[in-house]
Amino acid sequence: MAKKIPIIKKELLFPFIIITSLFALWGIANDLTNPMVSAFKKVMPELSNVQASLVQFAFYFGYFFMALPAALFIRKFSYKSGIILGLALYAIGAFLFYPAAALEEYNYFLISLWVLTCGLAFLETTANPLILNMGDKETATQRLNLAQAFNPMGSLTGMIIAQVLVIEVLKSDDYTAEAYHALGSDQLAAIRENDLGVISIPYIGLGVLVLVIMAVIIFTKMPKTAEEDKMSLSKSFETLFSNKNYLKGVLAQAFYVGAQIMCWTYIYQYVDYLNAGLPESEFLTATWFNVTAMVVFLTGRWVGTILMKTINPSRLLIYFGMGGVLMSAGAMLLPGTAGLISLVAISAFMSIMFPTIYGIALNDMGEEAKIGSAGLVMAIVGGALLPILQGSILDWGGPGFADVSVLGFIPEIKFSFILPLICLLMVALYGVSSYRSSKRILKA
Repeated sequence: MAKKIPIIKKELLFPFIIITSLFALWGIANDLTNPMVSAFKKVMPELSNVQASLVQFAFYFGYFFMALPAALFIRKFSYKSGIILGLALYAIGAFLFYPAAALEEYNYFLISLWVLTCGLAFLETTANPLILNMGDKETATQRLNLAQAFNPMGSLTGMIIAQVLVIEVLKSDDYTAEAYHALGSDQLAAIRENDLGVISIPYIGLGVLVLVIMAVIIFTKMPKTAEEDKMSLSKSFETLFSNKNYLKGVLAQAFYVGAQIMCWTYIYQYVDYLNAGLPESEFLTATWFNVTAMVVFLTGRWVGTILMKTINPSRLLIYFGMGGVLMSAGAMLLPGTAGLISLVAISAFMSIMFPTIYGIALNDMGEEAKIGSAGLVMAIVGGALLPILQGSILDWGGPGFADVSVLGFIPEIKFSFILPLICLLMVALYGVSSYRSSKRILKA
């Protein structure tokens, strides 16, 4: 009888919990920010859908910009140093929301988000490979899925904070577009000042929380991972660029993150479109559907982690990828709330994708995993670029969500979800490719 390999060894349980708490921390930032595309559009109606989507560009471009410097930093120093620097940048970015709100300058908010995300790039580049190395290689992908399962808990917290502390108290949301434009300049100025202050408050509070966590980590002894033979930087890059499975994994990760951010960002516009055809007493609240999507996502990740005990991770990625494709098609083609339910259900199938792609792409890597991790974090730039493309589809016929109908019956807001469909298809194809590669290795 084969000896059962534990996902986490008892002696590493406490350090595992400490590192896993960081996954929840960046989940809060991610999903506190997703509704801000809609919030800024309401507070600053002069912004186009593309301009409002620059919130996501600024946020996720920070990952692309800082991931490689973060990898080089932890390669030279240590995982703990990378975590502390990441938390410091996170806090600075959060506190910059105060002057941005005081000056009422949209571009300053974008800079604040970018700095904050540079900190997140350090945390993700550090925490993911650290979790992979905290145990046996055979359980690495399963262990990362377990740690990543706590990320949606932070995301749920971020969504609820966004709804309760921001969206529900925005004064600009109390007016129709026509009534808002009809207000006097003094009234508009007062509403804008109030609402931008409202948007900044949760970020400032988050900055305080981050400083507290940073203080705890400074005084915590972090686990040492197994030492690998030191590989030169040029050799690391050479090894990575010759690894087709890794390169395909980076591409798949970019498509996955793009799909996730599009689905969780534009659900607000999707609900606004549905509400346009409903009496006010029956209006839907987008945040609660997004919270449901996150609960579904969290459930899917726990279920996926369990399924990996008996199903090859690459094969599971195929199944979940195709499920996401079908639900994306439903969001495009099904009428009313049926389409919205399909949009929510996409989250169940996206649930395992980030850690599974990460684990498969870095499988059997040694020292080059530190640089390889940076490539997979840089792939998060998909979340910066693809929402802008989706926003441009919404701007096809004007500022509304149904100004143009594709094929005569698909409004532009629904048609825009063809982008997540394509992205999730690419993830499924990566599952096929990696599964075939693993079978070839076994036969050899």
